[in-house]
Amino acid sequence: MMPNCVAQAFEAAIAEAWRFVGQTAPNPAVGCTLLDEAGEVLIVAAHHRAGQLHAERLALEQAKRAGVFSRVHTAVVTLEPCNHTGRTRPCTEALLESPAQTVWIGCPDPNPHVAGGGAAALTKAGVSVHWLAESPNGADLAARCRALLAPFAMRMTQGRPWITVKQALDEHGSMVPPAGQTTFTTPESLRFAHALRRATDLVITGTGTVVADNPSFTVRHVQDHAERRRDLVVCGHSAHVPTHWLEQARTRFDVHFCPDIQKLPALLAETSALWAMVEAGPRVLAALREQNLWDDWLTIRQEAHGADHFSVTTRHATTPLALFPEWARCAEE
Repeated sequence: MMPNCVAQAFEAAIAEAWRFVGQTAPNPAVGCTLLDEAGEVLIVAAHHRAGQLHAERLALEQAKRAGVFSRVHTAVVTLEPCNHTGRTRPCTEALLESPAQTVWIGCPDPNPHVAGGGAAALTKAGVSVHWLAESPNGADLAARCRALLAPFAMRMTQGRPWITVKQALDEHGSMVPPAGQTTFTTPESLRFAHALRRATDLVITGTGTVVADNPSFTVRHVQDHAERRRDLVVCGHSAHVPTHWLEQARTRFDVHFCPDIQKLPALLAETSALWAMVEAGPRVLAALREQNLWDDWLTIRQEAHGADHFSVTTRHATTPLALFPEWARCAEE
């Protein structure tokens, strides 16, 4: 049975990791909470971006700076600690060099080449390892850890980013805003859409959307990650978009054109993106639906009285959308 202090530690680790979703690619967003023997939280940390310390190492370094390193007893991590050397040393080594006697793990590493290695190394060294999913009261938190990891898991297992379609419809089912307007959704829905844009690494659109809307695809309404440069994939030919728009887009994005949407999966595979957001018109959406090239489909529908209704169709057991506060308003279809 998972102690209440561990459950709270997982909540804190997930929340901290979620703050950095959208800037860790190609690495996953991971959170770590360190507890003392009495279950008191000492440190909560998360991986910030590729090339920087992983969550476990950062948490332990912060514990040293805070003078609480010797009190570390339990490490709670949303993802199985790595046991291989990449840009940084293995997190299993850092944990074994700490006083930690117990490690709780939210998700196994989805990389088929290393899955289970971190937990096995810790167990072999005498650390007590617990899997969240095996705890009778851990199902909900395990699902949240899987939601946090879903984009990275998609990259590891399918070789492409997780793809979320965002489609806004008026009360009549049209995607076209009234004359003189660029949107018909509420300010709350706009904020949700921009929070989603902030969390993703890549935007997929079409030349028709570019010509009709002159979109910037920048993150507004919420604060973006500092100095974040994303990928932008335009379905169609570069000759079909205005030169001035392309020049501006290239100051903010790495822009790719995909004249043949059949080749979109291969193009996406060449990027480092973990999570892609589709903001496009009916033709591109129809093509993606025909190819089954999407993972969840978020529909924001304006209702007759002016409020918006959120609904989500997902092709998987979990979705990273479940970590947004707005998820409570989303009806699954």
